[in-house]
Amino acid sequence: MTSPYILVLYYSRNGHVKKLAEEIAQGVEAGGMEARLRTVPAVSTVCQATEEDIPASGDIYCSEEDLAECSGLLMGSPTRFGNMAAPLKYFLDGTAGLWMNGNLIDKPAGVFTSTSSMHGGQESTLLSMMIPLLHQGMLIGGIPYSEQSLHSTTSGGTPYGASHIQSDELSTDEKNLCRAQGKRIAQLASQLIKS
Repeated sequence: MTSPYILVLYYSRNGHVKKLAEEIAQGVEAGGMEARLRTVPAVSTVCQATEEDIPASGDIYCSEEDLAECSGLLMGSPTRFGNMAAPLKYFLDGTAGLWMNGNLIDKPAGVFTSTSSMHGGQESTLLSMMIPLLHQGMLIGGIPYSEQSLHSTTSGGTPYGASHIQSDELSTDEKNLCRAQGKRIAQLASQLIKS
């Protein structure tokens, strides 16, 4: 059996969601659990195209085993017309076996996103990512308003999950909310493991 870990699963086209994932992973570690960063391959418009099993650079691709054995999940995607990006949805569509076996039931989960504009669909994207996690029986944890950065942010950050308004760097509030969300899911997972 592997040591407990929180899977930080994301898809990032331009690197913004990856930055969020890295900050969230720091929060997970601060919450006392290992953070396991994983990504998913892009979806090709060429039906015969395949991706290598290991990407040329960056985090490795998520396997079904990574997801099945996690103690909690934090999942991120850029916004695509108010919805999660196709590569992440494609990966999730292949997890019916986990659903059939109940592998993710009662594990805590949270979601995060990045948009190119202030009203680019952050909240609808976060909600769209929650739906398959609810079907898997996961327990959704957002960011409570006790986090002061929710009151002061002028860029990203919602009670539904961490978010970012596309710019070169994450704001201080965005970083704080990422770390708070990571820490919260790690602590919830730890409590559930003990019970």
